[in-house]
Amino acid sequence: MSNLENGAYIRTIEWDMMNKYKFYPLSMLSSFSVRCFLYPFTVIKTRIQIQRHSEVYKGTFDAFYKIFKYEGIGGLYKGFWVSTFQIVSGIFYITTYESVRHFLQKEGIKDSRIRALVGGGCASLVGQTIIVPADVISQHMMVLGQLEHRGKSKTVVNPLNIKYHGKTKFQVAADIIQKVYKKDGIRGFYRGYLASICAYVPNSALWWGFYHFYQDKLAIITPQGTSTLLLQCIAAPLGGATTVLLTNPLDIVRARLQVQRAGGFGHTFRVLWAEEQIGIFTKGLSPRMFQSCIFSFMIILGYESVKRFSISDEYKEDVKW
Repeated sequence: MSNLENGAYIRTIEWDMMNKYKFYPLSMLSSFSVRCFLYPFTVIKTRIQIQRHSEVYKGTFDAFYKIFKYEGIGGLYKGFWVSTFQIVSGIFYITTYESVRHFLQKEGIKDSRIRALVGGGCASLVGQTIIVPADVISQHMMVLGQLEHRGKSKTVVNPLNIKYHGKTKFQVAADIIQKVYKKDGIRGFYRGYLASICAYVPNSALWWGFYHFYQDKLAIITPQGTSTLLLQCIAAPLGGATTVLLTNPLDIVRARLQVQRAGGFGHTFRVLWAEEQIGIFTKGLSPRMFQSCIFSFMIILGYESVKRFSISDEYKEDVKW
């Protein structure tokens, strides 16, 4: 039985309404395309977050210019192929999200915002457990070879002392894996795991919660008959921007823990506060905000379109683009 909303059509396509044989391949293709486009902003955000003050990059555009000038287009895609493993974790993420929402609906929880909040948090917990090792490797690759100011001198960022000149990206990744394992064993691949959970679980929960919140508000204030997909594509970046403002300090702590290997969560936060003070709320904010808004728009455009293409025949007449 279709769950009609607004009295005329389905606004939220539920998990049991879709053909999964269509959904999974289309979802992976959509996710890969978005990551190809937005990955440079992940590199820029990571480099800005781990630098002290503004010693190397003064902002998003300055970082883009310097990386492109000194490292070429390859510098903006350092660690990209390792990070594509996130597509695998993305499948587990979205399956968990939709399954939890479906379960809560069956348990009688009708508020889509509550279901989205809980589903987003659970999905992130599952996704981060799978993706943190790839995150650790790709972040080392992102900063490898970057110049860092130390007083009047400059040093090359290379925390694991990797010999990377003349090597392919896969050889560098293999060396990083070997070094991390030699230093810390399996635990080294989960360095910053707690910080990732503390950063991404609330981030994911809030993002999905705000996404549905803004959808509901926009549906009220816009004329009847407005494209549902349009409202969703507006709600997504609004949710992304709100979430970034609330969680930025947690994301910086996570990045520093994974790359600089600096103690635990509390210690890293105290060091960061001593260095930046109130700046922890704005450090790396502009690339993260830009990335989040564009990513939110594109991922929802792809995700909601894929859901419409994957919907079972019996519900097609009830869905509006």
